[in-house]
This record gives sequence, structure tokens and C-alpha cells, in this order.
Amino acid sequence: MSDTFGPMPRRRLLTAAGAGLALAALPGVRSARAAAPDPQDWDTVLNAARGQTVYWTAWGGDDKINRHIDWIGKQVRDRFGVTLRHVKVADIADVIARLLAEKAAGRTEGGQVDLMWINGENFLTAKDAGLLYGPFATALPNWRYVDVAGKPTVTVDFTVPTDGLESPWGMSQFTLAYDSARMPEPPRSLRALGDWARAHPGRITYPAPPDFLGSTFLKQALHDLTADPAVLARPVETAAFSAATAPVWAWLAAVRPSLWREGREYPRSGPDQRRLLADGEVDIYFSFHPSDASSAIAQGLVPPSVRTVMFEGGMIGNTHFVAIPATATAKAGALVVADFLLSPDAQVEKQHPDVWGDDTVLAMDALSSADRARFDALPLGPATLPLDARAPALPEPHPSWMTALEAEWQRIHTGG
Repeated sequence: MSDTFGPMPRRRLLTAAGAGLALAALPGVRSARAAAPDPQDWDTVLNAARGQTVYWTAWGGDDKINRHIDWIGKQVRDRFGVTLRHVKVADIADVIARLLAEKAAGRTEGGQVDLMWINGENFLTAKDAGLLYGPFATALPNWRYVDVAGKPTVTVDFTVPTDGLESPWGMSQFTLAYDSARMPEPPRSLRALGDWARAHPGRITYPAPPDFLGSTFLKQALHDLTADPAVLARPVETAAFSAATAPVWAWLAAVRPSLWREGREYPRSGPDQRRLLADGEVDIYFSFHPSDASSAIAQGLVPPSVRTVMFEGGMIGNTHFVAIPATATAKAGALVVADFLLSPDAQVEKQHPDVWGDDTVLAMDALSSADRARFDALPLGPATLPLDARAPALPEPHPSWMTALEAEWQRIHTGG
């Protein structure tokens, strides 16, 4: 769920026809919006939200996440009278393309999207283009629980200040899950992963970018192999990109013949890679959730022998968010949903490994003793690394690096 560019063209922007096809599940043109709600006046927001239908565009590629969003829908319906419709998309960049097209056509209200699951380059695109409502995040009642000091990425998205235009929903860190029955000593560095692939041909793969896990694998490789990681915090420039990424393309070229199907095919997504492991075709899969493997074991999706590992030098970590388009019709309802996502009830539910296993954005010392006890009582899961055993969280590069990496990977691997 991450994304990227800057002054250069953003990735995967659709043609008008393509955008219409991809978002066919969205409602038609809706009635003109009411006056924009003021999140500082929460009682008025709650009153305006009751009876509204919120169309939430969010990645729909993982069944357990989809079930959790269904649970959120039941909660906001019962508690606040808000109807939540999950509009499942393969890539939020398609939604940004639609919003850009609507802005170019002069639409200022009656939009088809009320809430978006977003971060990275998609946020940068939306922020730069003025597509977002707000600032609103710090005015939400449940913001008081957010761990701003201990988790600084809740206010900085891929080096870009959020400025209250998106509200944090969860914490993620890139993680390698492996089948310990077939891989008793997992690789603890990128170079070790390459060595293992060459010693065991066909047993390793990664999702094809621009899938966000495949793209994150490229960013992880960039962090591990580039001579000057500090350059990644700045917008990409052609000369810097060529110098920084040369070791990445060399590593990928060297390992490609040893990949699953000799690198002629790649899984489309993390869940697809996970299914390959479950079917015994590969021995690892990537996740952006340290508890994903424990959750998958609980659901019978992978063997109970699956465990997780992180590279010793660190793994990419970030926060994912929700944002409200400036043209949203149900802004009050969207605010209520965003606030509920920050509630202890929603955060503890999401962190349970049988539900999702996504780490909370909340500060434990801001919670009541009863709520802290609920978090403390959560099971860790058989494959989840404890917090003190996890690798340091590496910062995301500036969003422009991800788009450039994806474009170059496509050029090398597909001629696109």
C-alpha cells in the first residue's frame, strides 16, 4: 500500500477509459456536498454523519484485511449510523488518476470517493495536486492516543510531512517469512538471500513491481546495496539514481536465473507469493506485517513450520494512512470512520494476529490501564518476532525513488 514521483510523471496513471473500467464499482455522480464539516465541532460532525454512506477505496488483495474492513463497517454502522462501502482496488494510484481527471474536468463536489487508504507516492501526488480535504487528522478526538513522539512516521509519509491531510491507521515493517522445515537457517542479509537462491535454484521469488511488496523489495535492496543511503531522502535525480541503483540491478541480474521459473514469471502480489510457499513451490514470501505469518498459520494458509526473519541491518518500515478527497460527498462520515480507526477498540482488534496483526499507531502510555491491558493480552503468535528481536526500521526513501525503481525494473524485465 505504498507508492511515488515528484515533478516526473506518477506511475500507473490510467487513461480515462482505463480509470473508468478500474473504478466501475464506485457509485455514479452523487448529489452536491453539504458545507465542509469542521472536525473541531465533533457533535455536529456526528450528527451530519448519521445516515451517510462512505465509499472507502482500499486495496482488496488480502482476504483477512477485507474481513477486518467488513468488521469496521459493522462497528461504524452500529455505533454511528454510518454505512461503509469497501470499494476494492488493486492499486490506489488508479483512484488518484481518477481524482486528477475529475479535477481537470472542473469537478469540485459530488465525488465518488469519500475515504482512501493511502501512503507514499500516492499521497505526494494527491497533496501536490490539491486533491485532499483538510487538515483534519490532529482534530480527530482519538488523535490524543496517537504516538507522535515514539512513532514519528505518523506525521511524515515517505519523508513528506502529512500536515494533517491524512490520518494514520497502522504501522508496518518489511518482513521475510520462511518455511523452517525447508530452510532451517534463514538468510539474514540480502547477500545471504542471493547466496541461498543460487544454492537452491527455483525456491525464491518476489512479487513483480509495481505490486507494493515487490517495489518494497527493490527499496530494501537499494538501502542494502547503495553506497550512500543518505541520497534516498532527497527527490531522485537522474545521475544519483543511476549511481545508487547500479548495484541493485547487478544483484537482481545475478540472482534471476536462480529464481522461481528462472525469473521468467513473478507472482502478482504478496498473497500470491504466500500461496506459492503453501503449495511447496517456494520457501519464502514477503509481507509488510510482522504478524502476517502467525495470522496465516492461524487461518491454515501456510504450514505451521513457517517463521519470520528480518535482515540484521534493518528492514523498511512505515505508517499507512487514510485520507479524504476534497470532492468527497460524505466528509462527515469519512471523518467518523477515520476517527474510529484510531480508537483503542479498532486498534487492538487490528493488532490481533488472528485478525490482521498490524502494529498499532497508539501510545500505550496515553491509554487507560484497561486498554493497555487489552494490548498486553494480545497473543504474539508462533511466527511473530517480539518487538525487541526486530531489526531497526529503515526509513522509506523519498517517494520519487519508488516510481523510478518501478519504471526501471519494468524496462529491464519487460521492455516496458
